[in-house]
Amino acid sequence: MMQMVPVTLDNGAVVLGIEVKLPKTTLVVLASSSGYIMCGALDVGLLNERLKDRGIIAGRAVGVRTITELLEAPLESVTHMAETLGITTGMKGADALKLMVQAEKASPS
Repeated sequence: MMQMVPVTLDNGAVVLGIEVKLPKTTLVVLASSSGYIMCGALDVGLLNERLKDRGIIAGRAVGVRTITELLEAPLESVTHMAETLGITTGMKGADALKLMVQAEKASPS
């Protein structure tokens, strides 16, 4: 089963929450227009190395099973492009998403 829901951050920004229930695991993602954070299934090393030319803004939190847990969890790893926005390892998922949304508003359309 898959669930997609709008998630409102405490600053009023809205991101997309996605939960995909699979056998023995749940994939959890929170996405803005410019980037995303995800459960432990995300391979940040792959994004930084083999897909570096794409400049993907992303972060990974481990041990999360719900959208709420992903918002509160500290990020275990982040892409190099996420770091350019001030997103760091240890930062709460919600705070990383706020920086992504802030960067979207600052960049010209």
